[in-house]
Amino acid sequence: MKYREEFEHQVVREDVWIPTRDGRTRLHARVWRPVGADPVPALLEYLPYRKSDWTAPRDAQRHPWYAGHGYASVRVDIRGHGDSEGTPGDEYDAQELADGVDVVNWLAAQPWCTGKVGMFGISWGGFNSLQIAALAPEPLKAVVTVCSTDDRYDNDVHYMGGALLGIDMLAWAGTMLAFASRPPDPAQVGHDRWLPMWRERLDALEPFLHTWLEHQQRDDYWRHGSVCEDYTALDAAVLAVGGWNDPYRDTVLRLVEHLPGERVRGIIGPWSHQYPDRGLPPGPAIGFLQETLRWWDQHLKGIDTGVMREPLLRAWITDPVPPATSYDVLPGRWVGDTNWPSPKVGWDERPLGAGAAPVVVRSPQHTGLNAGRYFPYGNASDLPPDQREEDGRSVCFDSEPLTERAEILGRPRVRLRLDSATPRGHVIARLCDVAPDGSSTLVTRGVLNLLSRHGRDRAVEWTPGTYEDVEFELTGIGYAVPPGHRIRLALSDTYWPWVWPHGERGELRVVPIDSAVLLPLREAGAEPPIRFEEPEQATPLDVIYDRAAEPAPERLVTHDVAKGLWMLEVDPNYGGSRTYPDGLRYEESARETYRIRSDDPLSAHAVSEWRIRLRRGDDYDAEIMARTELRATAADFVMDSRVEARANGETVAKRAWHRTTPRTSG
Repeated sequence: MKYREEFEHQVVREDVWIPTRDGRTRLHARVWRPVGADPVPALLEYLPYRKSDWTAPRDAQRHPWYAGHGYASVRVDIRGHGDSEGTPGDEYDAQELADGVDVVNWLAAQPWCTGKVGMFGISWGGFNSLQIAALAPEPLKAVVTVCSTDDRYDNDVHYMGGALLGIDMLAWAGTMLAFASRPPDPAQVGHDRWLPMWRERLDALEPFLHTWLEHQQRDDYWRHGSVCEDYTALDAAVLAVGGWNDPYRDTVLRLVEHLPGERVRGIIGPWSHQYPDRGLPPGPAIGFLQETLRWWDQHLKGIDTGVMREPLLRAWITDPVPPATSYDVLPGRWVGDTNWPSPKVGWDERPLGAGAAPVVVRSPQHTGLNAGRYFPYGNASDLPPDQREEDGRSVCFDSEPLTERAEILGRPRVRLRLDSATPRGHVIARLCDVAPDGSSTLVTRGVLNLLSRHGRDRAVEWTPGTYEDVEFELTGIGYAVPPGHRIRLALSDTYWPWVWPHGERGELRVVPIDSAVLLPLREAGAEPPIRFEEPEQATPLDVIYDRAAEPAPERLVTHDVAKGLWMLEVDPNYGGSRTYPDGLRYEESARETYRIRSDDPLSAHAVSEWRIRLRRGDDYDAEIMARTELRATAADFVMDSRVEARANGETVAKRAWHRTTPRTSG
């Protein structure tokens, strides 16, 4: 990593208030811009994650860097979060997007701005960059969206293949309940205002989980903000970036397929849910800021940087690796395709077997404990370990040992002729690379809720005793299987805690001769070289992170043999406790717990617990404790949440919620 201390432009930083159209609410912004320069384009990152503390280290890496290269780079807290006024709303709600349009227009009208604006962000900021671009504010000319989705229903933290995501539906709802409960910073909003502002936020809280479980099919709630509903609404130039170890990577493939080629480029590397220049596992990292600067210069300054002569999609093909929960650097190479779908990629259909007799798929409920983290974040336990245990709990179909290298690039598909013993069921498919020593590396996977087999907008129960053909996609991947290895398709009907089980124990019967896996194989051949610069950032923020003397395990699996009870405990490890240069002390701890009995789908139980404390000096000490719990009966989901907030040792608010909602699809 190269850290830049000197730039072409001297940089000034200022904090400003940005008005919104309601005339009552202002958003707090931090602006880095060149000193004494002619008007420059503005770049916007728009998040709920608090520029004064939580994202401050990351913000310091990139916003001053952009300003030093001739842009006004702006970081804005969303309404009701961080130091902005107002109360928090639902994620990506109409108010958030309308405020974002107001910010874009305000930036364009500033005397230091040329009138052209770009938006960028990872995850939430990548989401709303696309969503605001779809609203087409005139000044917004270009977007860089990283680890984001175009489909809020089927490619986010809520549902996958129509199935309820137990691990992140609960965990992210719990995280956001804790995050939305955090107070503004008195140093930014004033010592006389922070406590009244905080009380207003706490009074307005509503757990996201309630809303998400009220919408178990793809309805208008999920269509809102899903730009896949109308790609033609995106007029801005879009650079879409993802990682093969991030759950949102399929968005890159869809955007380069559906947007006009003169306005889109895609990059998919080996990365987790992180910006590609941060150097967090798995690497290799790239000079992401330099690559985005080419994008901004091309589309906001009219400079021909050559970025539009790059291949439509630049993708990393990972060389075969033994299974591990973390890789500092993955081996492999970059390939480029000028069209997507690519004429270099063809479908290789492989029947699961020659037998006409049905094979029974009936997995224990704890199948899935070795799935790894839904959002790999660069931590030591994120990625799936050796899949042999999971394979033993599944039905496996293995190829013969390969005689030549097979490079998979794209989204494999599974076609199954099957019958379900119950009206509701799931089928989970895992594609694995099996080495001669028997080790099994997870390549990719996919899920189908059988209720949604005829469309994600409806729930159609299965008629037991009836065979149907179902087909579904696995998540995209770039991976090479070498000669001598086998390709394994493993099928299960459970995948806890990724997939919340249906309330009735079932089984599937699959006909191998009428079922197949379809692999998108890329032809071998010489490739023009694709290179990126080495990572470069601005000088890091001087933050001191705590180091635990004996850190708790990030992922701990325990098994009560007599009770048949399995428990997974997870520390999401978002950064822990730290001290900032301005004296702010930020303490953070979280624990997620998932329990299930191997023979009882109704024993599924998930809890998210958070504690956050912020303090500075003798007059600012705020503490939040949040707990979110999800369980289910045969008929209903049952949710319990609570928040307690304290200021300087005294209780500010206690909130508690109990909610049930019918199981329509989950």
